[in-house]
This record gives sequence, structure tokens and C-alpha cells, in this order.
Amino acid sequence: MDERRAARYERIYEQLRDLIDGTSPDLIAAMATICAVLHAKMPHHFWTGFYVVDGDRLRVGPYQGPVACQVLQGHGVCVESVRTKAPVVVPDVDAFPGHHACDARSKSEIVVPFLSGDRVVAVLDVDSDTLGQFSVSDVAPLQRILSLLTPFL
Repeated sequence: MDERRAARYERIYEQLRDLIDGTSPDLIAAMATICAVLHAKMPHHFWTGFYVVDGDRLRVGPYQGPVACQVLQGHGVCVESVRTKAPVVVPDVDAFPGHHACDARSKSEIVVPFLSGDRVVAVLDVDSDTLGQFSVSDVAPLQRILSLLTPFL
């Protein structure tokens, strides 16, 4: 990751910590705040949002960007992240088997699960309308940001 992106993640974390820690009334409000700040501060984000685990499906939570799929089930990047309980980085969504296209303009994607113990509560899903916008170096800063949600479990 280039130094500018790393510094931007650090500034975003600090801003979100100030906005969420002791201020957000609940998990949904904190998730909405994370989406709003990430989407506004990361110019390569086309869609930034959460999908919440609801039995064997994922339902859309707070997000920023174009209209989202309301329910995901069976296949796709978000479903894979829940299944494996691990982040998934996709440089080219068209090359991902079973990709579920909610918006054809999406070209690359990263999904990071938010866990409570060994159970996935939700996933942070970020799409870009440009190929190759995410790498494994984005995972740790996004996991750190998601750690701000832990007090709401």
C-alpha cells in the first residue's frame, strides 16, 4: 500500500474513533458512520456498506453509493467471506466465480468480515468502479476500523 493510502486510513480511523467511541448509540448508527466516512474520504470507493448475517442469507445494512442488492444468498464475494470467515480481495469481479453483480459498474471489491468470537455478524463490502483498487494491504486497516464496532456486540 502506498504511504498516502496508509496515512489516509490512519486519519479515517482517528476520525471514526472520535465519532463512534462513547458517541454512537448502537451498532447500526456506528456502521452508518463508518460507511459515510469511508465513502467520503476514499475516492476509489464506488459502493461502501454492510451486509448483516440473517440466517443463511445476508441482508443489506447501512451503505453509501448506488442502490444495493437487498438480499444476498448462495454465492458471491460477500457470501464467500461469511463462509470462510476471512477477508476476500477481488481485483476483477468478472473473474470471481459466482460473483453477484448488484451494479454492473462494479469492477473490483474487498469484503472484510466483522466477527463476534467465531461467528460472522456482518461484512463490510467495498466496491470500486475501477479494476485492481484493493489489495491485501487494505485488509488490516479495514479490520482496525471494524474493531470500533466491538463494544456494540
